[in-house]
Amino acid sequence: MLPGPFQVARALAATRVLDASDLDDALDVLRRDPVANAFVATRVEAVGLDPWRLGGELWGWHDEDGRLESLCYAGANLVLVDAGPEAVRAFAERARRQGRRCSSIVGPAGPTAALWALLERSWGPARDVRAHQPLMATTTPSAEVAPDPLVRRVRRNEVEAVMPACVAMFTEEVGISPLAGDGGLLYQARVAELVSAGRSFARFGDDGEVVFKAEIGAVTAGACQIQGVWVAPEHRGRGFSEGGMAAVLATALAEVAPVVSLYVNDFNLRARAAYRRVGFREVGAFMSVLF
Repeated sequence: MLPGPFQVARALAATRVLDASDLDDALDVLRRDPVANAFVATRVEAVGLDPWRLGGELWGWHDEDGRLESLCYAGANLVLVDAGPEAVRAFAERARRQGRRCSSIVGPAGPTAALWALLERSWGPARDVRAHQPLMATTTPSAEVAPDPLVRRVRRNEVEAVMPACVAMFTEEVGISPLAGDGGLLYQARVAELVSAGRSFARFGDDGEVVFKAEIGAVTAGACQIQGVWVAPEHRGRGFSEGGMAAVLATALAEVAPVVSLYVNDFNLRARAAYRRVGFREVGAFMSVLF
């Protein structure tokens, strides 16, 4: 059932774009669940709430007493943070009125499913809906898998060498090439940024091509998130993903954050088994809606 005019007005009144004066309250919300909220938290901790620097707006939902309770990042992705049913309805109405500007909706599975149910009529159809993506995390290095000693940080002069692997991973995972649209300028800049920050890792073969690669994407004081895990097709099934992940995990725990997380498609049974062997355990589930 669609909300009536009164419900719509109340929902809109409870939400607004947050600004610098809301930073401490927003950080309090984000820190309730460092693992689930890592993607948004890493941006807010780094640049604050200025939309230009943040790459989007951060919407806040306030309860009847005026307390900030829930957030929604509205940029290239639409991402819910700690959103209950009322907040989901409020954010959905704001998003519907604004129109779709994002390439995906990503977030905790339950609230994201409720949000999409409210937006699908006006924003759909989606190119793909991944309703259950296990969120996995660990606080300890792998006890079962030895880190691959050949996995190391990608050097700044190796951006061009790792780029084909990054493009292949993105295309396999998302279903479209990151080089579409602007010719890949933004994507290449992001890869270079991660390399420069020391958060891109790879094992190179004798021919200089990438055998395994992964990045530490989101980073906060409480948790970090591994992303972009990829093994060259001709090397799959030989344990490179497990040894590589054990190596990245060991570095992440020692140098980056006390909790390391990732999320994976539920249909990728081989990857899920590899992550479990390395020591990751399911702590929740995400959902992604791709446009």
